Amino acid sequence: MCATAMSGSSIKAKSFLSQHSVHLLFFSMKNRVNISRGVLLYLIIFSVLAEAKDESVNGKHRISYFKNGEIHVNQLGQPDKKPLTSGHWDFKPSWSKTGDKLVFFRRYVNGPEVWNWKTAICIINADGTGFHQITDAKKTNFNQTWTRDGSNRPIWNRRNPSAKGYHVMISEIGAKPGDEVALTSDSYHTWVYTCLTDGRVLVNHTPPKYPRGYYLMSFETNEKPKFEKIECELAKKGYLDRLSLSVDEKKICFEFQKGFKRKVPGRVLYLADFDKEKRVISNFKPIANQEEKPAWFAYPRWTRDQSGIVYHAAKSLYLYDLKSEKTTKVSTDPKGDYRYPHGEATPK
Repeated sequence: MCATAMSGSSIKAKSFLSQHSVHLLFFSMKNRVNISRGVLLYLIIFSVLAEAKDESVNGKHRISYFKNGEIHVNQLGQPDKKPLTSGHWDFKPSWSKTGDKLVFFRRYVNGPEVWNWKTAICIINADGTGFHQITDAKKTNFNQTWTRDGSNRPIWNRRNPSAKGYHVMISEIGAKPGDEVALTSDSYHTWVYTCLTDGRVLVNHTPPKYPRGYYLMSFETNEKPKFEKIECELAKKGYLDRLSLSVDEKKICFEFQKGFKRKVPGRVLYLADFDKEKRVISNFKPIANQEEKPAWFAYPRWTRDQSGIVYHAAKSLYLYDLKSEKTTKVSTDPKGDYRYPHGEATPK
């Protein structure tokens, strides 16, 4: 883990010390206890810095996440509240741009290989009300998000009947199973990651007779999608996965593995620049697991103010602050299995 990482217990300790520093100051004034100016100045500065450090994490960011198979909504660094879902295995909540809804997938049939799971796409209000399932559970539906163009539609990936790759599906809030529409053909592979406000979506795509690459895809219902190639030097050296655009769509974060034989442990998390007009990803900066330790560092996602990136590692949640370049542990239960964090009103 990053050497600058700070545990939740460390944050609590600083808050405790800060409170007692203030109490000591008032005690000295009330009882006229002689404390040197240097000590008083130290205590004042320590109190201010400690409180500022707490404020930088606690209560500032609100996210959704998976914990032990349930969907949660909470402030970073705070103890878990009552989950929004329970009694099932629910994965990868994504928060709508409107801020009021989450979309996730529910696993109905388990299996040793993830791609053999049978899952359903579900929507729930961010306050835990309004649950409804918009697909059946007869297929493999994965990694849902929301469009950013104002239509506020759930969009996701469904496994091809040939079992070779996936195709992109889209539906509506309040839809019923069977209402969903395929945006790409199930005869080749296309995987949607994240969406743009102009209606395009960023995909991993394998065009017929061409090698796999990253594209911006434009689509209209009942028409063939159009694909525009994205240039990315890092993609020549390995595999980019779980890409997520910042709110202003000028930055992008993602997982990266060297080489093209798929492996999940040991990936490095990156931050980079994104130019949607020129379709270029550049200026790559590793932000987690630079040492390529054989551990699961995954699902980097933006905070609402795009000042930070949340991700999971070793069953815990972490926040990387872009300005300070420091990483803080923000999950609170050492026995919990935390995964798939997602910033409030910030579709991945």
